[in-house]
Amino acid sequence: MPSQHMSYRVAAQEDRCSPRTKLTIPATLRASGGRAFQSVVHDLSISGFSASSINRMHEGQICWLTLPGLESLQSEVVWWDNCIVGCAFSELLSPIVHDNILQRYSNTGVYRTAI
Repeated sequence: MPSQHMSYRVAAQEDRCSPRTKLTIPATLRASGGRAFQSVVHDLSISGFSASSINRMHEGQICWLTLPGLESLQSEVVWWDNCIVGCAFSELLSPIVHDNILQRYSNTGVYRTAI
């Protein structure tokens, strides 16, 4: 795996410089070669997300997240723990799209956390 890709994956999940917002968004998740299943996104940033996953997912696996009203977003599994998967988007989410999603799904409007 190229070091550039590895550093992006680490930054996407571990650096946490990208504001990460806890919320609840109904979504569909599909692993490469698998069937899509219903999921719930628990937190979202421009670089990635965590979501519920009824299926066991493995680090490095490619998957697609579909949020209501958006095209599928390609991502890569970074971790899986007790039916929660953490993924890094293949391409950063546009800040405008990110903020629109937050405005739509957070009860108190857009708020940012750096946990």
